[in-house]
Amino acid sequence: MKLSNLLKLKSTFVSGIILPSLIFILGITFLSSFFPLRANYYLNILKTFLFENMNWLYVMVVTIFVIFLLFLVLSKYGSIRLGANDSKPEFSFFSWISMLFAAGMGIGLMYFSVAEPMSHYTDPSVSGLSAVARAKDAQLYTFFHWGIHAWAIYGVVGLSLAYFTYRYKLPLSLRSCFYPILKDKIQGRAGDIVDMFALCSTFFGITTTLGFGVVQLCAGLVHLGIIPESNFLYQVIIVVVIMTIAILSATSGVTKGVKILSQINIIAALVLMLFVLILGPTTFLLGTFSEGLGEYINAFFHLTFNTHAHEPGRQQWFFNWTILYWAWWISWSPYVGIFIAKISKGRTIREFISAVLIIPSVFNFMWMTIFGNSAIWIDQHEAHGALSAMVSDTDVLLFKFFEFFPFQQITNILSIFIIFIFFVTSADSGIYVMNSISSNNAPRSPKWQYIFWGVLLAILALVLLNAGGLKSLQTMTLITALPFSIIMLLFCYCLMKALTIDTEYHAREFSHSTNNWSGEYWKERLGRILSYKDRNTIDAYLKNTVFPAFQELAEEFGSKGIVATVNLKSESPSSVEIEIKHDAMTDFRYGVKSQLEKISDFLREEENAPEIGTMKTHVPMTYFGDEREGYDIQYFTKNEIISDVLKQYERFLSLSSDEKNAIFIGSNLKDQG
Repeated sequence: MKLSNLLKLKSTFVSGIILPSLIFILGITFLSSFFPLRANYYLNILKTFLFENMNWLYVMVVTIFVIFLLFLVLSKYGSIRLGANDSKPEFSFFSWISMLFAAGMGIGLMYFSVAEPMSHYTDPSVSGLSAVARAKDAQLYTFFHWGIHAWAIYGVVGLSLAYFTYRYKLPLSLRSCFYPILKDKIQGRAGDIVDMFALCSTFFGITTTLGFGVVQLCAGLVHLGIIPESNFLYQVIIVVVIMTIAILSATSGVTKGVKILSQINIIAALVLMLFVLILGPTTFLLGTFSEGLGEYINAFFHLTFNTHAHEPGRQQWFFNWTILYWAWWISWSPYVGIFIAKISKGRTIREFISAVLIIPSVFNFMWMTIFGNSAIWIDQHEAHGALSAMVSDTDVLLFKFFEFFPFQQITNILSIFIIFIFFVTSADSGIYVMNSISSNNAPRSPKWQYIFWGVLLAILALVLLNAGGLKSLQTMTLITALPFSIIMLLFCYCLMKALTIDTEYHAREFSHSTNNWSGEYWKERLGRILSYKDRNTIDAYLKNTVFPAFQELAEEFGSKGIVATVNLKSESPSSVEIEIKHDAMTDFRYGVKSQLEKISDFLREEENAPEIGTMKTHVPMTYFGDEREGYDIQYFTKNEIISDVLKQYERFLSLSSDEKNAIFIGSNLKDQG
């Protein structure tokens, strides 16, 4: 039996996604493990080239994401719900935010809470500034890297996925985001390629995070004296424990394991943050938070567009931090986007964007201020440069920081617990997402598939960790961010196109010609509704119904002393119009023309619908002398056409009687002048 057939029988895996992805994942792992130095050397050359020559593109793409989401929040599209109009959120607000955090930032908050502000503070490129200026810059750029821009990247992917999944009822898959331009082709090879990219990107991102995170956990355990040294055996034990819990959590579902662990973690993180705030330089921290928030808002657009092109000495820092962060967030966006889309059904677009952009950003600002500014303050006043001296030893810097607080043992244990749970929540949500991608969002997958992804993650992370190939894998993940950023721009285009159609569909009113319907001619009207007209039918309607109506009306105008002319044009498109010319005002014109319209494929192929043998139909569409948009009058009788012309004529006279409309009505005066 072929492997692809076996997959169909025993699992929900889609062979067109899982098989090429596994070949690619195993191939890259092989190269990174057996040729780590050579692979890292060439990948670094490519990464350096992209960062140095295409950094402006990273900046512009992320800027577009931010502006696009802010536009949606303020626009009429913000009230559209991610699901049916009457759908309700599946999770409480606290549970939703907790899971969003655990998947989106999680471990990075612990790893960089002290390390990043201290790195900016001690960077050689700002050595000429005063200590105060360096501290302010450190806080500002940490806010920038962990704020709205980062979450806008996740928000674009998450919003696109949630919209097309719950509003269009498509699979929770990146391919669904291309529906407006690919239509049913998303179920073909093109869709498989998009999902393969997402699957590999997710796998590599989690693998590198798991590998590097285990190193930090081991360093913390060594620092506490729990284990004697950070060797490979202890790393294996930690990975096995983490992945076992993650697999159990993933197999229990999002509503149980992932949700509960995320809530536990966010509460533990809040406790740790409040501990540092209360026992640290509290007044200083509260003051710098307020000041830092103001600096961030004030410098928002400058930071957004700045590429440091006029600052050669600052460029390397810019590549190593800002551009690397943008690339890293983009490379993680398929994984985080799918997960936050999964938990966001029932939210409105405005609620989704506001929560995703603002709440995590503000929390990150508070977290980074409390930990980062505490570290800088301690380094200046108590440690006498001891923390600055350890800035390159990121794995133990957080634990060294806690030596300047009481209850050091308790805070270190709590920190390790939080790091551990962050790893578990990242891994279990990653397992869930990878299974969803590889099975094209199948409703029920066997539990062995979750176990498969967890075991594969653990094995490959350990192989790469032992062989020294994690840096190569991380570098390759960053390189893939640039092409995926272009894909994300297409997501924005497709989402905007879909939202426009969505609002037009739900705002569409009854046809103008049905406004005054009664039940008098219902059988005749039903017959017209169920028939689709060709050009000859509409030409006959213009000649036999519209033209006589205009002639009768023109005769009545003539009896009142007003000259009205009727013109019938037989060229394509056919049309007939009634016109009243004026000297001092613009002419009054009411015309009807034959207009071609396309019929959708799904309506033509529907069995329980009017029989349609053509892809196109013709309708009688009105037009006016002032170039207003016309409307379809195919159901009007002769007297109803006369009535509609009189409505338009009454409107014309009413507007003409008001002097403020002279700029529109008096156009003939300008022509004569």
